[in-house]
Amino acid sequence: MNTRTVSLPAPDGTPLATDVCLPDGNRPRPAVLIRTPYGREAHRAELRGWAAHGFAALAQDVRGRHGSPGEWHPYQDQEKADGAATVAWARAQAWSSGEVVAVGASYAAYCALVTALDAPDAAPGVVQGDGIPDAVIAAVPALGLTETAREPGGPERLWARAGWWAAHGDRRDSDPDALERALVDDPRLLEHLPVARLAERLATGLGRELPSWPRLWADRERGRLVALGSTARLPLLAVGGTRDPFAEDTVALWRGWGGPARLLLGPWGHRLTADRSVAARARVNLGALYVRWARAALAGRLEPTRHGAIALGDSGRWHTTRVRGTHRPETAPEAECRWPFGSSTGLRLLHGAEFSADPARPVRSDDLAVPVDGDHADRCLLLSPPLPRPLDLAGTAVARITVTADTPSADWAVRLTALDPSGRADPLAFGIVRRTGPPGEAADITVPLGTLGRRLPAGTRLRAEIAGHHFPAHARNPHTGDDPVTATRLVPSRRTVNPRGSVLHLPVVARRRYVEPVPEICR
Repeated sequence: MNTRTVSLPAPDGTPLATDVCLPDGNRPRPAVLIRTPYGREAHRAELRGWAAHGFAALAQDVRGRHGSPGEWHPYQDQEKADGAATVAWARAQAWSSGEVVAVGASYAAYCALVTALDAPDAAPGVVQGDGIPDAVIAAVPALGLTETAREPGGPERLWARAGWWAAHGDRRDSDPDALERALVDDPRLLEHLPVARLAERLATGLGRELPSWPRLWADRERGRLVALGSTARLPLLAVGGTRDPFAEDTVALWRGWGGPARLLLGPWGHRLTADRSVAARARVNLGALYVRWARAALAGRLEPTRHGAIALGDSGRWHTTRVRGTHRPETAPEAECRWPFGSSTGLRLLHGAEFSADPARPVRSDDLAVPVDGDHADRCLLLSPPLPRPLDLAGTAVARITVTADTPSADWAVRLTALDPSGRADPLAFGIVRRTGPPGEAADITVPLGTLGRRLPAGTRLRAEIAGHHFPAHARNPHTGDDPVTATRLVPSRRTVNPRGSVLHLPVVARRRYVEPVPEICR
């Protein structure tokens, strides 16, 4: 095989730095395209892997990043136009069979998806259809500004966005440790208000400006790619992790996709390809799976359905999941288990049926310790009895709570933790939603807790916390009704949780029937 770097012209003539790795031999090959803002050179081993399996493999720096000149505007229209031109270029090469698979993780998954779903009609030199790939592999997709900036329920993702913008925003290269260094100089950096002007304080520690920071919070259009995906007819492989903050976007993309769609949801975080030990425990080689799926997709061998597999933690066991009829995902077989609040057989109330959510002393997202003294409660705390037998969870979890706040705006954060018999805490599920309404008015609130894939051993206890904040992962709600991004004044909020009518719904696998993930994904 041989690798070379070419300057591939974008529609406006901007030369995009592209590594091309070709297998040995002269016969035409299908192509794999990765477009990334994180540096094409980091993908050279991946390109060689694809080439070893008979694919022509391309990795391209998006415009304005690393080897490609121009200006980078994250999640803007240049990605679809540049992607379409690159697909058309690949199809026109002598080494090409005409087939192209768009591949990417995180932001690169966004690049692959907009190329597949929103290719322009008349980019110079591109015949309509030539710029659309034949299949898409989207791993841990970051689907847009709004999806990355805010939870579906409204609260702002402060820590992740500050870290990403400090590392990658408004610069040609990347500095992954930028936020950590800035916090050494100013440990209370993320507490400064307003959030909209955080970039000014970050600039001091970073030595550069972040002019694009305000636009991150101005964008509020959610679900555009998911909606476009409903009209797609090409095959999709959506790969995510149950510990990835964007896991529900991965599931939503797969659930609504119009063509053949497969979901692989493993016990991974956002950097799923980096943690090989976890991948080994989950008994799946992602690279080999991608190759096998791409061959099946290009050959038209995939069943025209939406199904996939969810790992039960790192147990090595996988359950099948599919979409039936109304786009509702189901694991087979699954039974919903109700854990009522205030019940000796469900979740027993320890303290905090009434508590104070004070943004000056918020419940921390980076600390699993809980207060044992309920006299000055900052959260509602509940605990289950030990599980009498192992429990397999695969599917969507939800908390339905009856609550009251004495402020016009209130965030409700639900954190579920698994405690092993020794008391060691392991995060299990989390969800947060924002509610606005008349102060003092009781409300029934549904808090989605994401898609679970776990095996809980006998003796495990479930601990549930209901709080008003989850900082610094999420910006603090000021409780005044003002936008948390622009607010400068914070006030406490008195909260009440009514155990009567409040319940935790968990997706329990009623009958254990396991699948092998690779055959399940590639059939």
